[in-house]
Amino acid sequence: MNARSALYIGSVMHRRFRPRVHRFRYKAFWLLMDLDELDVHAKRLWSFSHNRFNLLSLHDTDHGDGSATPLRDQVLHHLNKLGIDLSGGSIRLLCMPRILGYSFNPISIYFCQRSDGSLAAMLYEVHNTFAERHSYLVPVDTEARSIHQRCDKAFYVSPFLEMAMRYEFSVRAPGEQIAIAIRATQSDRPVLSACLSGTRKPLTDASLLRAFLMIPALTLKVTAAIHWQALRLWLKGLRVHSHPLPPKNLVTAVAAISKRAD
Repeated sequence: MNARSALYIGSVMHRRFRPRVHRFRYKAFWLLMDLDELDVHAKRLWSFSHNRFNLLSLHDTDHGDGSATPLRDQVLHHLNKLGIDLSGGSIRLLCMPRILGYSFNPISIYFCQRSDGSLAAMLYEVHNTFAERHSYLVPVDTEARSIHQRCDKAFYVSPFLEMAMRYEFSVRAPGEQIAIAIRATQSDRPVLSACLSGTRKPLTDASLLRAFLMIPALTLKVTAAIHWQALRLWLKGLRVHSHPLPPKNLVTAVAAISKRAD
């Protein structure tokens, strides 16, 4: 097994602070896949496939621009436009796989690393339930244990959140544990916090099968949970905001320097 790819098992927690307090948590698991080695892992694992149906799979069309263009090539194109050169470094994608052919990822995260292993950029790919997606590409200027980044919201996700908001990302690079927190603020006041955390497991058929049996319909349950929580928010009287057109550009490039914490 190549240590650059792994399975993470953990949970997701959402907490809304205003105008109504609302909180929920659910169990989940994710694959962290080196985009250069998708086919290598697909050949050695019977439970995982790349661009083919299987118990668990990863399809290029579920991410990026939705085409069959390899995901690494797509990400490199966006990095080059921002003047970021990985010099042959790896790009690792953290996402929930397709499960028995069904895919949905509220967020997919690309760790873009230089050849020496240091992080050069983060790409946050956000998916909504209206079959739309948009990404935020944020440079990382210096490697640190914990990375803090921010950008203005440019993409409609929840009908109960306004567009005039800012995202703040706190990321701990994948190791034995992974932790990613996203906070949405308005006028510097917190509105929503979402946290993803997980424990690393080896990328083996045994581990993948255990994860599947633990949460056999993960992606379907995530979609169902989003609609269930939306109903709860509506019953609490939250205002529904109109759905604007998605941004013309698939990726919002954020040139601001990210903050770091050692």
